[in-house]
Amino acid sequence: MKNSIRKQLTVIFIALTGMLFLANYLINTFFLEDFYSLRKRDVLIEAYEKLNENVTDRGGMRKDGVQEFEELCNANSISFIVTDEDYNMLVWTDTAYAQSDYLRLMLGRLNGYGIGLDTVDPDSILVQNDSYTIQKKYDPEVAVDYMEMWGTLDKGFYFIMRINMESIRDSVRISNDFIKYICLFGVILASVLVWFISGRVTKPLGELTELSKRMAGLDFSAKYTSGGSDEVGQLGESFNRMSENLEKTYSQLLTANNELQKDIQKKEEIDDMRKEFLSNVSHELKTPIALIQGYAEGLQECVNDDEESRAFYCEVIMDEASKMNGLVQKLLTLNQLEFGNEQVVLERFDLSELIRNKLQSVSILAQQKGAEIVSDIPDSLYAWGDEYKVEEVLTNYLSNALNHVDGERRITVRAGRCADSVVRVCVRNTGEQIPEKDLTLIWDKFYKVDKARTREYGGSGVGLSIVKAIMESFHQDYGVRNCEDGVEFWFELRSGDTDAAAGSDASNGRE
Repeated sequence: MKNSIRKQLTVIFIALTGMLFLANYLINTFFLEDFYSLRKRDVLIEAYEKLNENVTDRGGMRKDGVQEFEELCNANSISFIVTDEDYNMLVWTDTAYAQSDYLRLMLGRLNGYGIGLDTVDPDSILVQNDSYTIQKKYDPEVAVDYMEMWGTLDKGFYFIMRINMESIRDSVRISNDFIKYICLFGVILASVLVWFISGRVTKPLGELTELSKRMAGLDFSAKYTSGGSDEVGQLGESFNRMSENLEKTYSQLLTANNELQKDIQKKEEIDDMRKEFLSNVSHELKTPIALIQGYAEGLQECVNDDEESRAFYCEVIMDEASKMNGLVQKLLTLNQLEFGNEQVVLERFDLSELIRNKLQSVSILAQQKGAEIVSDIPDSLYAWGDEYKVEEVLTNYLSNALNHVDGERRITVRAGRCADSVVRVCVRNTGEQIPEKDLTLIWDKFYKVDKARTREYGGSGVGLSIVKAIMESFHQDYGVRNCEDGVEFWFELRSGDTDAAAGSDASNGRE
C-alpha cells in the first residue's frame, strides 16, 4: 500500500533517528571541545586547591596528600611545577621531570610570566584572580595548544600547570568518527527493527481494514482473529460485536422490508380487487337496470295497450329486479365471508339429513329442467361445521349442476366417510366439461366460462366464490374435476361419526 502506516512509521522513525544522531554529531563537533575545556578548567582549579593544601612551608608535599594529588594529575594529564621566589624547582610531576626540555620550557614560561616577559592575551583568559590565571595558550616552541594555569600559592611559592589541548581535539575527532559509524549502523539497525516491529503493529490494523471493507459490502461473517489485549485487540473485539449486531439488525431490516413488500403487494392486490369488483358489479347490474328502465318506459308510454303485453312487461321488470336482488344478496354474503370478523362456530350435525332436505327442495326445479337427481348417501352421516354455511355450499353446487346439466341430464349426489376421518360430498352433473385452463379460475368472483349461457339462466359468477370463502373459513378442502360424462364438484368436512363401522362407506366418497 502506497500510504501504509507501516511505511510511514518506518520513515518517521528513521528520520527521527537520523536527526537525533545528526544533532549529536553537531553538538559533539561544535560544543564538545568547549564543554571539555570547562571540565578541564574545573580540574585545574581542583588541582590548585589540593596543591595549595598539601604544599609545606619548605616547598615539599605532605605525605598524606601527595598520593591523591598525583592521582588527579595522572588521570587528567596535568603537568605542573612549583618554584620558590627565585624560580628554583621545588615540586614537579614525574612526567615533567622525565622530559627535561619540556621541564625547562615550563620553568621558563613561569619565569616569563613572573617578570612580565610573556604577555597574556585577554581573549584567551578563562579565569583570573589574585591567586592564579587560567588561559588558553599556544606554545610555539612545541607547536601545541595548552590550557595553562599559573600564579602563586598561599605559601608564597610560584606554580604552573598545563593540560595538552591537542588531546582534547583528538578526543573530539575520534568521538565524531565513532559517532558517524554509530549513526550509520544505528540508522540501518533502527530501520530493520522498526520495519518488523511496525509490521506487528500494523498487521492487526490491516486485518481491521479488510474487515471493515467486508462489512461495508454487507459480509458480516468476517471476524477479527488476531486477538490481543491492547487497544487494537479491544478494537477488534468491538468490531466483532458490531458485526454481530449489524448482522442481526440487517436481518431484522430485511424481514421488516419483506413484510412491508408483502403489505404493499397485498394493498395493491386489494386495490386491484376493488377496481375489478366495481367493474364487474357495474357490468352485472348494467343489463338488468337497462332492461328494467326500458320496459318501465314502455309501460309509461303505453307502447302496448293490451293486458297481456303489460303483464309481460311487468314480469320482465320483476324478473330482472329479482336477479339484481339475488346478486346483491350474494355479494353481501361474499363480502361478509371474505372481510367479516365473525367467528366460525363448528357444530356436529347430521349431514345426510341436510342433503336429503336440500334435494327435496330442489326436486321441483330439477323436474322443470327435465333433470334426474340420483342420491347415494348413508342413512346417517355426522360432520363438524356451520350447518347454515354447509347448506349454502350444497345449494351453490346443486344450482350450478342444474344450470349446466345436459346429455343424459342426470345429477348424482354422493356422500361418505373417508379413511382419514373426513367426509366428502360430491355433486356430479352430466354435460359439457370445463376447459382445463378454467378449472382453477372458476372460483374467482364474476368469472364465467360461458358468459352467454350464464346470462341465459341468470348466473352472476359469484356462487362458487362463496363456496371458496366458506370452505377456506372451515380450513377444509374443496375442488372440481372433469369426468367422462360431465363435471364433479366436491367438498370435505371433519367427520363427526364415532362409529368405526361407518368406514365401510368410504367408497361412496371417492373414486
